[in-house]
Amino acid sequence: MSKLCVVAAGGTGGHMFPAEALARELAARGWRVVLATDHRGEQYAHAFPAEERLALDAATGSGPVGLVKAGLAIFRGVMQARDAFDRLGADVVVGFGGYPSAPALVAAVVSGRPTVIHEQNAVLGRTNRTLAPHVKQVASSFPTLERAPAAVQGRAHVVGSPVRADIRALFDRAYVAPVEGGPIHVLITGGSQGARLLSETAPRALAALPEAIRRRLKVQQQSRPETLEAARQVYLDAGVEAEVAPFFRDMADRLSRAHLVVGRSGASTCAELAVAAVPSILIPLKIATDDHQRLNAKALVDAGAAEVILEDALTVDRLTAALEGVLSDPARLSAMSAAARSVAIPDAAQRLADLVEATAGRASTLPPPAGQGG
Repeated sequence: MSKLCVVAAGGTGGHMFPAEALARELAARGWRVVLATDHRGEQYAHAFPAEERLALDAATGSGPVGLVKAGLAIFRGVMQARDAFDRLGADVVVGFGGYPSAPALVAAVVSGRPTVIHEQNAVLGRTNRTLAPHVKQVASSFPTLERAPAAVQGRAHVVGSPVRADIRALFDRAYVAPVEGGPIHVLITGGSQGARLLSETAPRALAALPEAIRRRLKVQQQSRPETLEAARQVYLDAGVEAEVAPFFRDMADRLSRAHLVVGRSGASTCAELAVAAVPSILIPLKIATDDHQRLNAKALVDAGAAEVILEDALTVDRLTAALEGVLSDPARLSAMSAAARSVAIPDAAQRLADLVEATAGRASTLPPPAGQGG
């Protein structure tokens, strides 16, 4: 009978997309997959390839009353998960962080089931930080894992961050820099948090570029609904061809055409930029927990694949200068693309699946930890 993996992921795209990529890889290998999330997470899981969904009680809180309520909710979730695992005969439980993954992992640990956690960011998140010393295996997306205890850091397996199949396919294509006099495609992604700053600053910065660059621009920008019309007007007044919308579903197609991306530096974004080999200007979200977006961007910056502008330093003039420096130099864009490709891990889903199978006892050897060829 096929082995069964429970994938535990929180209710945001940053946790759910890599979890879905792993689930598809395991299913292709003949595994059965069950998704464990909270009630909020179910709304992101409509396409998740799972034979069953476990909506577990989970919560986070602050203050004495909030913490007590959160503790009670997690306890209920642990009991729900334990009963479900016994019924299903779960062979391994894989957590992707976020408090909704906690009940499933705690239930697995206390019942002695094999466990793996995957950290998408360059900083070990709060839930994963608490659970990492107790699980069997820790997988990371980046070579460094900040805020991890020394014992955890030393045994973390660098597998990368799994990306969707349509993004993975971009790794095999060649990046072509803008030709002289030809169009320059710029993609601006806002992210779900702190998007207003980019929505307002990016159009004005692009509009301020020299005419020789500005007239060649083809801009695609994600923008918050309340700033859509203002952004469109800025581009119209500047004579810049632009498509501005709250959300783009065909992100792989847009990445394939982009010469440059301007955006935040969430874990999924950084992984996708590396795999797609697209140069970028990144503005880390200042309020991100443990400053993880700045640390996520560091791998791309250190490789020469991206420039970073911190929020406190972001002005129209500063962004215009960065855009002009990159867009006026096709050779630099090509070098940035090659640098992004050099740090990409396009087979992250396969690497993570290998680790999961080994942990569950289906493979003979574990992949080596970070620093030992992993």
